[in-house]
Amino acid sequence: MRKTKEERFASLLEYYPEANPDDWELITAGQRVQIIKKDSEKGGVLQFGTEIVAHADGSLAALLGASPGASTAVPLMIRLMHQCFPERAPSWEDRLKELVPGYGIKLNENPERADEIIAYTAKVLDI
Repeated sequence: MRKTKEERFASLLEYYPEANPDDWELITAGQRVQIIKKDSEKGGVLQFGTEIVAHADGSLAALLGASPGASTAVPLMIRLMHQCFPERAPSWEDRLKELVPGYGIKLNENPERADEIIAYTAKVLDI
């Protein structure tokens, strides 16, 4: 972030030696999106992160705010499923536990189970 335009381009040349500076434009990317929510006392409150907004009947839902990455996408989708389909969610519990081994477990309160899941993940990913 503190590099000059020339220093940034020099870094690019390490990966793409044929790069022509006239063909490149520096743009801002990867910024976190903020949400301004109405607040009865303050008028508006700035929030960071991602929020699920859904119609009361669950027929339409959206994720607002920062685009969910790998660390948040699964928990957000599970929460969305429970929010939009509360009557069906209990029937999914066994399958969710199968797909997400730590689902429903407070791993910070169960270090042995956390170690088992970490070992299982390493085995599956061959790392």
